[in-house]
Amino acid sequence: MTTDERGVSIWGLGRALPERVLTNRELETMVDTSDEWIKTRTGISERRIADEHTATSDLCYEASVQALERAAVPAESVELIIVATVTPDMVFPSTASLLQDRLGAEGAAAFDLQVGCTGFLYALAVAEQFVRSSAYETVLVIAGDLLSRITDWEDRATCVLFGDAAGAAVLRPSGGDDGILASYLGNDGSGAHHLQMPAGGSRHPARMETVKKRMHYLKMNGREVFKFAVKAMGDSAAEAVRRAGLTFDDIDCYIPHQANIRIIDASAKRLGIPRERVYVNIDRYGNTSGATVPVALTEAWEDGIVGPGDNVLAVTFGAGLGWAATVIHLTEELRHL
Repeated sequence: MTTDERGVSIWGLGRALPERVLTNRELETMVDTSDEWIKTRTGISERRIADEHTATSDLCYEASVQALERAAVPAESVELIIVATVTPDMVFPSTASLLQDRLGAEGAAAFDLQVGCTGFLYALAVAEQFVRSSAYETVLVIAGDLLSRITDWEDRATCVLFGDAAGAAVLRPSGGDDGILASYLGNDGSGAHHLQMPAGGSRHPARMETVKKRMHYLKMNGREVFKFAVKAMGDSAAEAVRRAGLTFDDIDCYIPHQANIRIIDASAKRLGIPRERVYVNIDRYGNTSGATVPVALTEAWEDGIVGPGDNVLAVTFGAGLGWAATVIHLTEELRHL
């Protein structure tokens, strides 16, 4: 760290989940699947689905208000808002702009970041640089997605996987040089076609033909993504821990992207992290894209599983195909509930 840099800590955390619970038993009545099949292959028992009146910005707002209140930071003090999402309220303006107005964060810069399931850790790394360089004192980072809006409910291979959620974090300078210790981001665009939503952009704008071909839904080559995920999570985790100057023995809690229990178990085994130090909530929420890490981190903190002094390793993978890993030392600024 150079002399003109400073530590960056998470001061507040928040999460938001829709009330409606969609169980595997209900999915059995919708597509050709079974509760046993879903649990065995994914680890998911249920997921949350937003109602038709809820948009991504609504969940982001709820999570943001909670995070700001817990950080004891008024919305007027927020100088930058970054929203990571692949399901924005609309193509433009940004969901962050809509959120800025609703929060009353007058004058704050605001933009969206679109990198799929790695969104929160990418946004966190971007926000960290603004605070570390003293460009901003207070940055609000949110990851929120309503994947139910782009899920093909006739595709049994993908419709069982996803849910809706949002998570938020307030970043401010820390008292020392700790806080966010290291991040490692990467991407391999040669595999982009394995996880995509083909239509809706300039390549395939919305037309009657694209709608009929169901091109406005998420498409995934599960086998290839699985192989990519296990390697990417292991490699990126090792690099982030190395950059932080730590070993895996120093990690108190491992928060992997909640995409598939088999991927979670395989990555933890590869890293040599005991199961009791791995946080898992995929059984209750499924894959909520970029929101999986902030929701899990918030829950772990709420439940007293992690707290000031603990080192947390968060690792994600997703569309791109991309990956991200971050090591966070939780500081006293993240107050106990």
